[in-house]
Amino acid sequence: MPEVDYYELLGVNRAASAAEIKSAYRSLAKVMHPDAGGTAGTFRLLRQAYETLSDPARRAEYDRRGERPPEPAAAPRTRWTRPRRPSGGRAREFGEDPDFVPDPPDVDVDAIPWWRRVNAEERVRYTPHTGPGHAPMVAALGGAVLLLPVLLLVELTPLLLGLWLLVLVAAAALVHRLLRAYLTAIRAERAFAAEHDGRREFGQPGRERDEQGERLTATLLNRYLTRLPGVRIFHGLALPGSVFADVDHAVLCGRRLVLIESKLWLPGHYGADDAGELTRNGHLFRGGAIRLPEAVARYRELLPEVEVRGALLIYPSRAGEVTTDEPADVPAPPMTPEHFVREVGEWLAREPATVDRDVFRTVLDQVVSEPAPV
Repeated sequence: MPEVDYYELLGVNRAASAAEIKSAYRSLAKVMHPDAGGTAGTFRLLRQAYETLSDPARRAEYDRRGERPPEPAAAPRTRWTRPRRPSGGRAREFGEDPDFVPDPPDVDVDAIPWWRRVNAEERVRYTPHTGPGHAPMVAALGGAVLLLPVLLLVELTPLLLGLWLLVLVAAAALVHRLLRAYLTAIRAERAFAAEHDGRREFGQPGRERDEQGERLTATLLNRYLTRLPGVRIFHGLALPGSVFADVDHAVLCGRRLVLIESKLWLPGHYGADDAGELTRNGHLFRGGAIRLPEAVARYRELLPEVEVRGALLIYPSRAGEVTTDEPADVPAPPMTPEHFVREVGEWLAREPATVDRDVFRTVLDQVVSEPAPV
């Protein structure tokens, strides 16, 4: 038997259903995650137990053998140390610089068309509409009023007077009903706005040293994209069905959603080939893994009525410049902050002041990071 029994670790019996295993895992993950006070080793073991028992084939093999599947041997680690500076010379720039801090993004907005076009003070419009609007009430009142001149031009008989009064009563009843629906819709919109206390940012970016890119992107989003009145920003989202912050950020405006990963990589020129594979300086890039293509596909399944795209924001990990191709039509195009603000901002600005309440709630439900400070 294994040193740690996966069933015992998750607190379920050996006949537990997939739903019971998932529920137990999600409950434990919230308290065993390193951000919640757990240790990285224990959390890794928990995740390994869940991945084994949630997969029917791996679970059957685990039950048959009575032991955990063997783990792949870890690749030997090479520790990089800063080269010594030769006497009278300069240190060689090689690899990542652990002491380097990238400058916060600074974008020239005067050269961005959508920035000048958007009215940052425009009133937010909530959808889907839950009230009748003004048109039905105006039509009902107008119809009743237009009958009045007709009555003045003809001989007023008791029958005609009765018909006119009947129409007037019917119009008044319709207006009353529509007015109640209209006021109900107004109260619902106000309650929705009050529920979130006028906030436009939810969750918060990573706070660890190796999550510095997330904090830079959070600054970028707040400084520039909040010019769009309908923009809502989310940090630390899970993939549907997960409890981990697999997506660094998301920005929603109307029915358009962009998912974002933030990376600190070596300076150079990044692009993507026709298959979506990342390149650096014209060569296939193997310097870092991303989950953005999977995230885009999963969120398109979760929100089939929403346009979903991805953006991979790259910052330099040491002194030097990061450049990218013009954003390609792939799930995870690499972008500089300038490219992102210009291209993605233009895309979101199609509905700059719209908040879709249903889509907003669905995306908010996926946020698993700690709430942002109010």
